[in-house]
Amino acid sequence: MGTGCFKKFRRTVCYTPGIVSMEESLDPRVNRLPGTGEWKQEYEKHSLDQFPTFEVFVQAKEDKPFQHEGIVHAPDSNFAFLFAKEQYSRRYSCSGMWVVNTQNVLVSDYTENSQNIYDTLDLDPEKGPLMPYEVFHLMRRGKQHKHVGRVEASGKNHALMEAKVKFDSDKPVMNTWVVKSSDIFQTQNEHKTIWDTLPLKQFREATDYRGGEKIREFKAKQKE
Repeated sequence: MGTGCFKKFRRTVCYTPGIVSMEESLDPRVNRLPGTGEWKQEYEKHSLDQFPTFEVFVQAKEDKPFQHEGIVHAPDSNFAFLFAKEQYSRRYSCSGMWVVNTQNVLVSDYTENSQNIYDTLDLDPEKGPLMPYEVFHLMRRGKQHKHVGRVEASGKNHALMEAKVKFDSDKPVMNTWVVKSSDIFQTQNEHKTIWDTLPLKQFREATDYRGGEKIREFKAKQKE
């Protein structure tokens, strides 16, 4: 391989056999990349180099169950809630939100749509004091997990077995999540005002745009 230069991440990289050097970039984001000066293929990651993952559950209305909407990356649950609020509730109605570290979610095996996951469970329940656990069901591929209720259990395996007794039905459940209630960052009633729309900002709601009425008013004026 001979001597030459090429463009990489808005930076000119010049190389000779065995040696790679970089010219200074005008983009400060590029200058912060590892490998300035002498090129290094590998480098040691620092702690918190990547934020942990948090699962986000949204309640669209008061009488609706919490439903899994996606994930966010954040340093802790408070920031996870902030990021989730901005990402998942700015454009749609929202009554409540839960966030939980992905590592705190026990995920059962997956089955086909015709097989019930509860028919395959063979677990040894833990022994100890009872604590509340939240249970979520996935009914079909392509859908989202929905909250179905709470059980009292001494551990996650025990919670799955209790969910089988309490929430199993004729409809097959494809996958189940269980989470200890205390591991979930939950919005309280006093927090729900953050989703209220101010009267001066009704333009953010689709109901503020009554196209039919405006069209009828326009046609009426044209006939006059």
